[in-house]
Amino acid sequence: MPELYRIPLGEWVDRLVDWLTANLTGFFEVISDVLSWSVGHLEDLLLFPPALVLTALLALFAWWIRGRGFALFTFLAFALIESMNLWERSMSTLSLVLVASFIAVAIGLPVGIAAARNETVSTAVRPVLDFMQTMPAFVYLIPAIFFFGIGQVPGVVSTLVFSMPPAVRLTELGIRQVDEEVVEAGEAFGATPRQILTKVQIPLALPTIMAGVNQVIMLALSMVVIAGIVGAGGLGGAVFIAITRLNVGLGFEGGLAVVILAIFLDRVTSALSDRATIHEQTE
Repeated sequence: MPELYRIPLGEWVDRLVDWLTANLTGFFEVISDVLSWSVGHLEDLLLFPPALVLTALLALFAWWIRGRGFALFTFLAFALIESMNLWERSMSTLSLVLVASFIAVAIGLPVGIAAARNETVSTAVRPVLDFMQTMPAFVYLIPAIFFFGIGQVPGVVSTLVFSMPPAVRLTELGIRQVDEEVVEAGEAFGATPRQILTKVQIPLALPTIMAGVNQVIMLALSMVVIAGIVGAGGLGGAVFIAITRLNVGLGFEGGLAVVILAIFLDRVTSALSDRATIHEQTE
């Protein structure tokens, strides 16, 4: 039985990566420097105050944004992280997640808006998002290591690529779900397309958009352990060390710290979404 012709996709990808590495080294160095500077300075800022001082500040912020119960949880949870000697690793992970999430949202929101307002863009973006969401996360590490070496930068890049799709999808979904009659009313009053977008569609779509931001952060945290494999450090590094040494205790402590960060960031983004929604409704 004759065999089908083999399409050498892998070889083509290898050649593309080699060409990019040879011809765009300066570009990748600039990205690496910017990401290293961003993560490094944010980490230094988080580590500048003593652990208990920052814990108290986070608890006060939690009280302001959600109430006494969340404030108590925040204080006890972050104090537990400090008691497990995982404070520096946790702040390193938090810095990486926040930078990756910020970039993913900064790219995802405009793309989602463009997709919601243009069917051609939506059609072109959809398979790319499908590819990004279904490709195994470990695969992202291979080109990231080629382009940026070992360290935090490939961890940030692979994390933001993996976590970006919800920002695009939910932004597009939220804007498309805005009632057409509301948009037509704005047009009837002479509003420009920009005004309709900024004054009508985005405010009404804000709960869905914020749900996308929340999902971005959660997916970014889920990449922590994988990023630790390429030397990103933080809690992912601790969990990776625990795996290689079969240290169940260290693995549990690292995983628990990741869960604490996830719960804190999830509740904060949910509260911010609720506050933004209430603010828009009262205007």
